[in-house]
Amino acid sequence: MADAAEVANPTLRYSKDGAIAWITADNPARMNALTAAMWKAIPAAVAEAVGDPDVRVVILRGAGDNAFSAGADISEFENSRSGDSAKIYDALNDAAFNALIGCPKPMLAMIHGFCLGGGLGLALCCDMRIADDASQYAIPAAKLGIGYNARWVRPILAAVPTARAKELLFTGRRFRSADAEAMGLVSQLVPKAELEATVRSLAQEIAANAPLSVAAAKRVIDEISRHPEHPDMAALDAAVMACFESEDYIEGRRAFLEKRKPEFKGR
Repeated sequence: MADAAEVANPTLRYSKDGAIAWITADNPARMNALTAAMWKAIPAAVAEAVGDPDVRVVILRGAGDNAFSAGADISEFENSRSGDSAKIYDALNDAAFNALIGCPKPMLAMIHGFCLGGGLGLALCCDMRIADDASQYAIPAAKLGIGYNARWVRPILAAVPTARAKELLFTGRRFRSADAEAMGLVSQLVPKAELEATVRSLAQEIAANAPLSVAAAKRVIDEISRHPEHPDMAALDAAVMACFESEDYIEGRRAFLEKRKPEFKGR
């Protein structure tokens, strides 16, 4: 049973472990549902990771191993999602989603258990979603009479085909892990006991590469996928050229010739 502190003090925690930053939704008494204060804290946490030159990968997760997040804390809806308050609450959600989508550093979602509503929305804003094989997914907006903001549909459509996005939103149905992987909601499924080790290993593999190269790849993929007809090719060319003009490019060549692991500095 959750103790009083867990119930009274839901929070969003930021921590760092070497080159990896962790953003953790910590409200286990409510399956890591996000309060308004937690939504509000997400952009600041992302900004801290972006501003830290030592951080190369960001991981988003829920506390414990029973839930990534059950989404917005429904206990706040009576006051926060009615009348003008609904617009304010939506603005908090939108700022959180945009912060994740706009993060120039690789963002991984580590999904234990339930990943529902706004929790799934957050996970879909990440570059990759690695989940345990007992995880479950749903966006139950239609079951609550909530209109799903058009801005938040973009990450869904980036992950799944149009018909699947409609199935998610029309039915509000809960999908199990294998179905979620098949439809594209999840990048990789692993046994529950192996999830954190798998995510850490992936993050470390990415962090060992040249940060400018990884950032350029992310920018190119995101720009072309979001603006396929009119991508900003000048900006993308500049990001790629910056890699060739970097100290890391020199280090990469030398390390290859010397048959050793490169030590990239991100400059």
